Amino acid sequence: MSQKKIVILGAAESGVGAAILARKHGYDVFVSDMGKIKEKYRNELAASGIAFEEGKHTSSEILSADEIVKSPGIPDKAEIVKSLHKKEIPVLSEIEFAGRYTDAIMICITGTNGKTTTTMLTHHILKKAGLNVGLGGNVGQSFAMQVAKQQHDYYVLELSSFQLDGMFDFRTHISVLTNITPDHLDRYDYQLQNYIDSKFRITRNMEATDHFIYCADDAITMQEMERRNFDCRLNPFSIYKKEGMTAWIENEQLTIELNNLFTMSIKDLGLHGKHNQYNSMAAGIAARALDIRKDVVRESFADFENIEHRLEFVNSVHGIDFINDSKATNVNSTWYALESMQKPVVWIAGGVDKGNDYTMLLDLVKEHVKAIICLGKDNKKIIEAFKDIVPEIVETESAEAAVREAYKLGKKGDIVLLSPCCASFDLFENYEDRGRQFKAAVRAL
Repeated sequence: MSQKKIVILGAAESGVGAAILARKHGYDVFVSDMGKIKEKYRNELAASGIAFEEGKHTSSEILSADEIVKSPGIPDKAEIVKSLHKKEIPVLSEIEFAGRYTDAIMICITGTNGKTTTTMLTHHILKKAGLNVGLGGNVGQSFAMQVAKQQHDYYVLELSSFQLDGMFDFRTHISVLTNITPDHLDRYDYQLQNYIDSKFRITRNMEATDHFIYCADDAITMQEMERRNFDCRLNPFSIYKKEGMTAWIENEQLTIELNNLFTMSIKDLGLHGKHNQYNSMAAGIAARALDIRKDVVRESFADFENIEHRLEFVNSVHGIDFINDSKATNVNSTWYALESMQKPVVWIAGGVDKGNDYTMLLDLVKEHVKAIICLGKDNKKIIEAFKDIVPEIVETESAEAAVREAYKLGKKGDIVLLSPCCASFDLFENYEDRGRQFKAAVRAL
C-alpha cells in the first residue's frame, strides 16, 4: 500500500509539531507556508527530513494530499482552502490529528475571555498534584509535538474557535466554556450564531462520564444550553446564584460541590477581580472532577500568578501605574479590565478591529477614562465611539509614542492601561510583541 500523503498548511508551532508527528507515523509529509518560515522551525523540518516550501502554496502538491492539517490562522475563505473543500479533501486542525495518537485524559478549555488564565491555572493545579501533564493548544508547546516526543497522561489544552472548527472525532473528557461574547466575527460571516456553534463543538463526542463546565451567568451560553441536548455531566458555576450550581460564591466564600465540598475565602485567591473568580471556579471544578485533593487545589489557588500581558502591572513612574493588558483583543476583555480599575485611566486602545461594537464600554469609559491614546493605523471607529465622552483623544503609531503621550497626559494617582480591544497585526507581530514593546517603552521613561 502506498504511503498516505499529508500536507501541513502553516509552518509555525502547531504545523511543525503536526509534521513531525505525521512523519513518525509513516506519512509522506509536505509542509507549505505562504509566509517566511522562522529559522527555528526551518531547522526542525530540515533535521527531520521533511520537505517544505515557503512564500507560496504550490496547489498541485497541496491538492494531491489525502489529508490536510491547517494552521488555525488560515481562514476558510483562503483560495487554497476553498479548492480543498471543493475536492473534498479532509481539512483538520493539529489538535484533531494529534488526538488520534494519544489515549491521555483531555481537559479542554474554550471561551471568548478567560480561557488562557483558566488553562494555565488548571495546568498549575494538575502539576502540583504530581500528575504527568502537558500544556498545549493555544498556549505552551505544540500538542502534536508533545504526542510525538513525550507522551503525557493528561493534557490541558486551550482551544480557539478556529481550532475547534477543524475538530471532528476528538473527544474531550473535561470541557470548559468560560463565556461567549461577539469576537472574530470577521471569520464567521458576521453571524454570531456561527461563532456560538463553533464554541459548542467542544462538547462533540462527550460521553456520560465526561464533564461539561460552563458559566451560568453568561447569557449567550445559557440561551444555547436551552437549545441543545447533552450526554455528559453538566457542571455550571455562578457568582450570583447557588441553586443548581456545582460552584458558587456566597459571603466571599468560593464553594465547589463535587466529590465532597470544597470552600475557600476569595480573599485568599492569588488572582483578584470578578473575572478571576470565574476562572478559579472553572479550573477548580475541573480539578475536583479529577478528584484532585482539596489541599492541592487550595494551595494552587493561593500561589498561582497571573499570566503575562493580562492585567500585568509593569511599573510605577512618578506615581502613575502602567498596566499591560495587551491580551485584551476584544471588547469584552477590555470591559473586564476597565471594570476592575479603581483610579482615573489613560486608556491605550486600537489595532485591527474585528467587527467591534463599543457601546457596551460607554458607561465604563465615562466613569473611568480621562484620555484615550489610539495605537493603530486606522482609529476612526474608536474616535467616533468615544469623542463625545472623552475630552482628550490622541493618535499614535508606535508603542513608544503611545507610552510617551500617555505619560504626558497622566498625573500622580492615574493608571495608564494598555487594553487594546483589537488585534495587533497592523503594527505588531502579535499581542505578545505589542505587550513587550509597551513594557520596554515604560521602562525607558
